[in-house]
Amino acid sequence: MITRETAVAVVGGGPGGYEAALVAAQLGADVTVVEKHGVGGAAVLTDCVPSKALIATADQRADLDVAVRLGVSLGSSERSPTEGALVEARAINERILGLAAAQSRDIRTSLEQAGVKVLDGAGRLAGPGLVRAETATGGQVDLTADVVLLATGATPRVLPTAVPDGERILTWQQIYALQELPGHLVVIGSGVTGAELAQAFLGLGSAVTLVSSRERVLPGEDADAATLIEDVFRERGMQVLSRSRAQGVERSADGVRVTLTDGRTVSGTHALLAVGSLPQTSGIGLQDVGVELSGSGHIVVDRVSRTSVPGIYAAGDCTGVLPLASVAAMQGRIAMWHALGDAVAPLNVRGVAANIFTDPEIATVGMSQQMADELADVQCVALPLARNPRAKMQGITAGFVKLFCRTGYGTVLGGVVVAPKASELIFPVALAVQNRLSVDAVASTITVYPSLSGSIAEAARQLHQSE
Repeated sequence: MITRETAVAVVGGGPGGYEAALVAAQLGADVTVVEKHGVGGAAVLTDCVPSKALIATADQRADLDVAVRLGVSLGSSERSPTEGALVEARAINERILGLAAAQSRDIRTSLEQAGVKVLDGAGRLAGPGLVRAETATGGQVDLTADVVLLATGATPRVLPTAVPDGERILTWQQIYALQELPGHLVVIGSGVTGAELAQAFLGLGSAVTLVSSRERVLPGEDADAATLIEDVFRERGMQVLSRSRAQGVERSADGVRVTLTDGRTVSGTHALLAVGSLPQTSGIGLQDVGVELSGSGHIVVDRVSRTSVPGIYAAGDCTGVLPLASVAAMQGRIAMWHALGDAVAPLNVRGVAANIFTDPEIATVGMSQQMADELADVQCVALPLARNPRAKMQGITAGFVKLFCRTGYGTVLGGVVVAPKASELIFPVALAVQNRLSVDAVASTITVYPSLSGSIAEAARQLHQSE
């Protein structure tokens, strides 16, 4: 039985850390969270919450053009209404940082109301069962813990030839300090972060050049979805430089100059580095106590978040399992359920849905097209959203729904949704994947008419397998 004599120390107050702390407090432990930048971590303060708020702002501006297609006149019919829309970068960023700070305060309040102590400072392992916190006021606090959870997250990767200065050469954590909208933003990296922010600034009115080292943007995603998004980028005026790798970035007289490995140069007013992230696992005492790291520097954990050292757990981006806030939170919860003796099931990523907040969004869950192509007993149906009646009403022209199922059994194995608010539409597919529902079970569930979700049911009907 857990009592208040059971001490839990959590290093890092992001989703993995604060969710773990809430569970541990609920189970009766004495819990302390050590966080140096602010409760909520990068996910709340500099990454997920701010970036999605920025994207939501860009979406509102882009909706002006959609309104015109639907017959709503917003001014001169001779030009796009977005050309006359004023974008106040300072006001936008003040709002974004304000709501991020408010979210951080709300999480801290939840922790404190649950009885969790929050220390503002940097934590590190000082020995087995010992966490040393260097507080923000310059003091030092040693925490003796029966259970330690490491949730230190990750930090933007930078290039030695492209050193961020916070003014013209930026990481994705620095863009919210801008006082003016970039006139021409050069985005280096076409993964999730690069694609999302490139389109966000394009939607706000910046000229954007996207430097992609691969054949297409979003190389790790569904090929059909990535191709569609790249087509949308180009149609809306973004310059996409495929199979182009940045060699370096330097300041010019009035902006930046990006040099590519083939000798070409791209000039802009600002450059945004989106070339991945690195786990924050150095300098926190891991080697001193024998915590195993992977070749990439991530903490090695099993499916209940245990590290190689008894009593030490880890969660979130520092583990490299899946770089999603939702997964980090579940890793943290599982760690505490396991460590404190509650009922627990190992982490199962089969039903984990992921979303890319481009316009349209890309949501995925379960089996991918690449995996399906390698198996003989998998069927797939893809339906373009342009045929959906609700999509027609809303002026949606780009997007599709794709489902995968097991031949003979009809079990839903995965799906892809490319649509506005795909992050909401993917849930019924994730529910089917997680619970091993059949396509017939999905198809026999009545959907609202008209609705975008009707295309999910229609795809399931097309996958019906008669006996």
